[in-house]
Amino acid sequence: MATIERARPADAGEILTLQRAAYVSEAQLYGDPFIPPLVESLEQLRKVVETSIVLTAREDPRGDGRIVGAVRGRIAEPGEQGRSCVVGRLVVAPDRQGQGIGTALLSAVHDAVLAEHPDVHSFDLFTGHLSDGNLRLYRRQGYRETHRERLQDHLTLVHLRRPAKLPS
Repeated sequence: MATIERARPADAGEILTLQRAAYVSEAQLYGDPFIPPLVESLEQLRKVVETSIVLTAREDPRGDGRIVGAVRGRIAEPGEQGRSCVVGRLVVAPDRQGQGIGTALLSAVHDAVLAEHPDVHSFDLFTGHLSDGNLRLYRRQGYRETHRERLQDHLTLVHLRRPAKLPS
């Protein structure tokens, strides 16, 4: 299993390479090579690492091997129900998908966010309507669909939310 740790700004280049490799299949699925994860710049990603909770999964148990997964958590401005965390860019290297890394990263980002921001009441994320594997993963982790947003003829975003603390 991979070692999960907080990303450092120096990891941004490797995370960006991983992100692009992981999102190629999504771009093909939707027929759109310009989806945001594929056009994000290195500088934009560095800024995210510096201002958000970004976790990486490394394949070496000592934590110095290649990055095989990553996820982000960004605390949203307080709303009617309090603070939420927007989870994004959950990626796993194509050759390591299906091995539990995505599930481990998602659980780890929930824990890391709550450790730093105990006032967070929920986690929000979105994925494309054709991304069945993503939707299954999110539902297994307690996420429920809140609404759909049609962006273009070929893309509808499915927005999901889960409470910060799942009922036992």
